[in-house]
Amino acid sequence: MHEMSLAEGIRGIVEQAATEGGFARVKSIVLEIGALSSVEVEALRFCFDAVMRDTVADGATMEVVDVPGAGWCMPCGETVPIAALYDPCPKCGSYQVQATAGTEMRVRELEVE
Repeated sequence: MHEMSLAEGIRGIVEQAATEGGFARVKSIVLEIGALSSVEVEALRFCFDAVMRDTVADGATMEVVDVPGAGWCMPCGETVPIAALYDPCPKCGSYQVQATAGTEMRVRELEVE
C-alpha cells in the first residue's frame, strides 16, 4: 500500500511548513490528486488519519481536488483528455499519447491556526 508512504510524505511537508511558518495547528489540508496518479483516495484517507495522529495536523481534514487526465497526441499535435495511462487518443485512435496532466499529487494549501 503506497498510500501509507504518501501520507508520511504529506506529514513531512506539513511539519516542515509548521516549523518554517511558526504555526501550532493545521485544521485542513487540500490535496490535488490526478486521475492518472494511481492513488486510491479512500486508502489515503485511512492512512492520513493514522499518520497525522500526535502531530500539528492531528484531527485535520483532508480535502481532495481532482485533476483530470490529459495527454499530448503526437500524430494530432493536440492536447486531449484521457481517462487512463496508455489510453488511445480520442480523436485519431493513436496510442502515441504522452500524459501531460493528471499524474500529479501535491499539497495545494493548508488552513492553519
